[in-house]
Amino acid sequence: MNDVLQTAKNCRHYAMCKIDFLGSGLCAPGAEKHYVCFYPQGRMDLYAALAEGRIPVTEKCVEIAESCDLCGKCDYQCYFVTEMKPSAVMKALKEHIALHLNSGGEVLASEKDSILDGLKKIVGEYWATNDRAVALTYAHDPCPMAEPRPPEYVIMPESTAEISAVITLLNRHKIPYAVRGNGSSVMGFVMSEGAVIDLGRMKAIDFDEKNWLVKVGPGVAAFDLQKAAVQRGFRVNVAEPAALVCANIMCSGIFSTFSASYGTAADNYIDAEFVGLDGGVFRLSDRSAPNLFALSKEAAGIPGICSAAYIRLHPIGADEGAAFVPFASLEQALDFTRECARRRIGLAIAVLGGEYISVFLSPTKELAAEVKDTFRDKLKIEYLVLVIGDQYALAAIKAMGHHYFDNRMIRTLNLGLPSLTSAKWLDLLEEFADGEPYSYIGLKRFPDLAEAALAPSPAQLVRDVDPELRPFFEKLYSRPEMTDPVWLNMFRIVSSRMGREKHVVPLIVYLPIDNKLIIEINSEFKRIADSHGLKNDFGFITPLDDGKRCVFEYDYYLDQNDADEKVKMRQAMMEAGMMIERFSAETGTVTWIKHVFAQGFSRKESFLYSAAGNEPCP
Repeated sequence: MNDVLQTAKNCRHYAMCKIDFLGSGLCAPGAEKHYVCFYPQGRMDLYAALAEGRIPVTEKCVEIAESCDLCGKCDYQCYFVTEMKPSAVMKALKEHIALHLNSGGEVLASEKDSILDGLKKIVGEYWATNDRAVALTYAHDPCPMAEPRPPEYVIMPESTAEISAVITLLNRHKIPYAVRGNGSSVMGFVMSEGAVIDLGRMKAIDFDEKNWLVKVGPGVAAFDLQKAAVQRGFRVNVAEPAALVCANIMCSGIFSTFSASYGTAADNYIDAEFVGLDGGVFRLSDRSAPNLFALSKEAAGIPGICSAAYIRLHPIGADEGAAFVPFASLEQALDFTRECARRRIGLAIAVLGGEYISVFLSPTKELAAEVKDTFRDKLKIEYLVLVIGDQYALAAIKAMGHHYFDNRMIRTLNLGLPSLTSAKWLDLLEEFADGEPYSYIGLKRFPDLAEAALAPSPAQLVRDVDPELRPFFEKLYSRPEMTDPVWLNMFRIVSSRMGREKHVVPLIVYLPIDNKLIIEINSEFKRIADSHGLKNDFGFITPLDDGKRCVFEYDYYLDQNDADEKVKMRQAMMEAGMMIERFSAETGTVTWIKHVFAQGFSRKESFLYSAAGNEPCP
């Protein structure tokens, strides 16, 4: 496999090319034409299929290839996430189509179809298609459990009324459908052999500041909503930056580090509008509306299409900062996390493992590996607990007797990472300590010493970045927000790097912050992955409901193009699922996120306390 094809086949489908998260601008054809095939992600899939002879050249193939102006913006975005440069694929796609046309090759026209004609009458001529090139880019994702399923139709409605009419038509013809946000869940949930309804055109954002809410269309991405909210002095509780907010609520209820105080699921919204499975429109606040606040493990399929959500707004304090509190063991980190949550100290709280810490901070895979070793071997840090809060919350952490890296020190460590991994003075840290773990952090001159030793700068941080892109990244890291842990946790742009080396498969459970239970489940996750030779690591834990429960993510990794690894991952995921169900049955307090899927509008209590309310009424 040549390098260009390898790049094309390694697209992670995280949809980061569909948001302007670096301020470098969006792919212009994608922003104008909306179909995923006009974004770099879709072009990668299309080129791979053409190069391998899996689809013919169609009319849309030609339009897609010719619309790309090789601007190179996709290199900045994709390199930030995966260290790949997809512009080579874009160039190869244009060359492939040009060669085909110049040699007199056939261009396949879309087939005539009365159902397609009906769809076009609803959404407009351009916004419904059965072109095979478009369908291919909606047919698969890296999930090892999902097989490719090209849809017969791809439809992009622009209003609730259009969604309703589309559903009515599809029902009349008994055509199955899947509803797609940005497809960034990459768990195989947004494919259908019938139709895919892409909601990416519905991007309305309407603020009602006096009522502390914002009405969001189903095509609005988390990053774009957070950006609009921050410009008005507010914050919203959102998760992965490219995830569409309405779809994200439906899928998982949305959980983030801020869920420690803002909650999850029904806590995130005030009301929502739906198109039901019969095409009818309802609001959750309607007395006659279906009860989406309840949750059932036996529920199957979506209850409808969310066409708008009224999202809660939260204030941003002028004195907010971050504390990264180091710990040598998971038990210690959990004890501290539970205490903070119960005392309501902090807005955002998360236990982070070494993989998260190193990957988030580092612009390259090689540096991330070195940083992970340095934190563990030199700094003796196995886990960091992130707490974001105001000055009183941060003072409370010190009053609890804990030393922590503050905003200034995090910026120093981040911009000085290359020096950190080779700094000989790290061996002397224990000599600065007074017997307490990490007490050197609290020394008055330690921040100055660290700055002098590490010589932090954007130039140093990106010195091993691809030379062609290095000037851009040096300028990028000169922006204060790129090393501000509060901003980074609000916008979550570095979390996409979790799939930089390999595609990440998150395993997520809700359970009590019970040290013994968490450590046992953590060990089982690791044992299962190790037995199949899969890379794996602790992800994060965020407390919920004042520390009575938490959300726990453990991550498995695979090469999405390695058939053997895909088989191993399927086996590992099945074993992990059975393990989770066993703990659920034994404890009555463990809930697998699988049972929350498509029920994210429910009350969190219905899955955090999964045994509650299961008894039949007398």
